[in-house]
Amino acid sequence: MSYVNIENHGPVRHVILNRPERLNAISGALMDDLHAALRLAQAEEAVQVIVLSGNGRAFCAGDDLKEFGDQTRDADAIVQHIDRIQQITRDLMFGAKPVIGAVHGYAVGGGFEWLLNCDMVVAADDLVCFFPEMDWGQFVTGGVTHLLPQVVGYQKAMELWLLGERQSAADLKALGIVNWVVPKQQMLAKALEVGAKVATKSTFSVGRLKRLLTTQLNPQLPAALELEKDATIAAFGRPEAAERVRKFGQK
Repeated sequence: MSYVNIENHGPVRHVILNRPERLNAISGALMDDLHAALRLAQAEEAVQVIVLSGNGRAFCAGDDLKEFGDQTRDADAIVQHIDRIQQITRDLMFGAKPVIGAVHGYAVGGGFEWLLNCDMVVAADDLVCFFPEMDWGQFVTGGVTHLLPQVVGYQKAMELWLLGERQSAADLKALGIVNWVVPKQQMLAKALEVGAKVATKSTFSVGRLKRLLTTQLNPQLPAALELEKDATIAAFGRPEAAERVRKFGQK
């Protein structure tokens, strides 16, 4: 896997986004590698907990706008790209093993959505998150239309989406979106510490708890993923989106 690294810390599998030269921006190749890494971690009996982080200066800067032309070259390309995005959320949320985010730098758009897909989050004190999709003429994914209002309430979720204002680690902690805020140099150690504690619990009980929460108590989540997919496909196919992305790229 070229764009995802894997490290083992006993029963904790550390999955690392590895496109640092692009701030781990989301490309088709990165999503393919991440999908494979998450599927492998879920399948291996020795792995009990997954820690997800990003290499370099950021966790994930969202969709790679330099690939927008390829992503939107035709209807099939658009559908394939959005399917990949939503599949990562399914990999993170519908597996039995808990995922702990270790998030620093920027978590933007899809990167912010992946943060929200984690079961717990350790945030570095330099973390900055925001949703740029409304500025780009695109649409949010990752099931966040269902997940985010549950955490912060309807009005605050709309504020985060519509205004797209930057949120600091302290802001996210106050909103209940992240669990811990620590100095950047302590982030990974804290996430691995939490993962090791979770790994001492009953694998059966932890797995049942996660599956119950994500499938039985959140029955609308799969439907939200499909509705987001439809909206995002429609947004990607509009000339306005291409023009807004072009103008943003010029900045």
